[in-house]
Amino acid sequence: MVRLNKIYTRTGDKGMTMLGSGERRVKHDLRVEAYGTVDETNATVGLARLEPHDAPELDAMLAEIQNDLFDLGADLCTPDTGEALSYEPLRVTAAQVERLEKQIDLLNTDLEPLKSFVLPGGSRASAALHLCRTISRRAERLITALAAIEEEPVSPECIQYVNRLSDFFFVAARWTNDKGQKDVLWVPGQNR
Repeated sequence: MVRLNKIYTRTGDKGMTMLGSGERRVKHDLRVEAYGTVDETNATVGLARLEPHDAPELDAMLAEIQNDLFDLGADLCTPDTGEALSYEPLRVTAAQVERLEKQIDLLNTDLEPLKSFVLPGGSRASAALHLCRTISRRAERLITALAAIEEEPVSPECIQYVNRLSDFFFVAARWTNDKGQKDVLWVPGQNR
């Protein structure tokens, strides 16, 4: 259970923070950057949920994603080094990845296949979801860079989840654009 009685602790005043394992790291450490960008993604999902769209089913999916993003951050914050901890760390599961895949497939059934790339826009909700997509892609780049370091374990499920996440946001952005009818398509070389 999380209990936050005091918000500031002064323990980070010298540029250090603590991982879930108790290990201290500099605040610009790649692992901290990765889960910080996951948190940034979560904040943009909160903003996207405030944009007008007549889709309670999509809002429910976004609410699940927000919760999953806290799970992802907790997983990244507590690297699985094989050392015993005094608690069972939270881990992203294959079931969360599978649920996201099913939601992508569900939304995608209403969309026509693309014949061009889509520019962010068409509606405020769609543009907000594209912003979620781009920030989640940055989180993915940081997470995969972290995973490439041998002594920085990252579970395959973390990588799979964040990879599917950007796909979800792309499909959801199109879906909120009147099921793709209001998509703004890229016209290569249009302004030459």
